[in-house]
Amino acid sequence: MQIFEVIELKEFPYMETKEIVEGTTVRDIIKNDCINRAFLLVDHDTKRIWTYYCHQTPLKKQMYMGILAGKLRQQLRLFYRVYPLNLYSSDDKKFQEIMVKALGVGRAKPIEKKDFSRPTPDRFNVRTSMSNPNIKKALEYISQLPQPENMIRRFLIIGGQIFTDEEIVVSFLIEEKTIIKPVKLGRLNNGFTLFKDHNYSTRLIIKDRKILGIELFINEDDLSPSFELQIPLIDEEKFSKPGSINDLINAFKNPEQLTEENDEPSQDDFINQS
Repeated sequence: MQIFEVIELKEFPYMETKEIVEGTTVRDIIKNDCINRAFLLVDHDTKRIWTYYCHQTPLKKQMYMGILAGKLRQQLRLFYRVYPLNLYSSDDKKFQEIMVKALGVGRAKPIEKKDFSRPTPDRFNVRTSMSNPNIKKALEYISQLPQPENMIRRFLIIGGQIFTDEEIVVSFLIEEKTIIKPVKLGRLNNGFTLFKDHNYSTRLIIKDRKILGIELFINEDDLSPSFELQIPLIDEEKFSKPGSINDLINAFKNPEQLTEENDEPSQDDFINQS
């Protein structure tokens, strides 16, 4: 196994790799205290290139890591495939198998400045389009990903739909059992939405070079309250069912106004008194 670290540069091509030769196993390099580093692991036994970034690695360096993984694959004549190690949690069997692999020599070489040619301006306009992902398949894929440690997912956005995690009872005959399941809140409005009620950590879910979903996490110690809606809400199920027009009118009145009206005597009260 060879390990290369992604290095940021201040000038073109803004990135390169450095081979790490210290240590005996992969675990000696990728440690629990890894903060903002990114690595390329070349497994010559399985002909795989594993990408791995630490929990506070900047998005820019993660993008550089993907580009460098492609360059490294070209260097190895495309016989190797690229796989993301971050798909596995630290307790996963596959992750542990890679951690104990021994470091050694190989035919992979560091990607340096000379391996990049300066880009030329595009001469043609390319039309691109993006369609909303399949909600069911996206939820199944995202549910398989490991959750960040000490973090709680507050929102999940897929296409124009937004979800939140809720505890749902699935068994109560012998003992009560609950699971965490994403529940749809609704559709996002046109324009843009600002999430300002917490210090969110954002995770982009990428599959086949497309954004499959966006997750917003908060720290599990974050006890600050969420924003409260100051507008009247009507349940979606009420749209297709008959109801009272007075209930609809009252839904748009302020609570104080409703209290004052309830305190005023009605016509029936005057009749009963007389």
